[in-house]
Amino acid sequence: MPKVSIILGSKSDLPVADRAISILREFSVTFEISVASAHRTPKRVEELVEGSDASVFIAIAGLSAALPGVIASFTTKPVIGVPVSGKLNMDSVLSIVQMPAGVPVAAVGLDRGDNAAILAAEILAVSDERLAAALLEYRERQAEKVVEDSKEVVAGV
Repeated sequence: MPKVSIILGSKSDLPVADRAISILREFSVTFEISVASAHRTPKRVEELVEGSDASVFIAIAGLSAALPGVIASFTTKPVIGVPVSGKLNMDSVLSIVQMPAGVPVAAVGLDRGDNAAILAAEILAVSDERLAAALLEYRERQAEKVVEDSKEVVAGV
């Protein structure tokens, strides 16, 4: 049973999804991935959402980025929207963050599939002690990297 369902608005969004997949694999979080367009295949979106056993959805979409909102309309489970950068970045960002009352969608930054996966893991970690511990270790590694980067910068000046 997948814990996360990643739905892409189009195949061209795969590089952003790869960032999420990498993080989910690092935390051993099971996932499924599919492509469905909110505008071109709305019935497919509905079928994917209603047929999924996932606990969290990650929706990756650019341009009008309606996909996260459409997914949220079919479930009460958490939906994380990832706007994809392009010629009209603000359109995709606003489409995700400006949801109407009662149908929330979490939003991460442009192309931040990695942050979407971390947020999904944090949501799942509320009821998974192993995952919560892995997230703490991840944060510690990030902090250590910043300290090492600082040492390199100071040594190079």
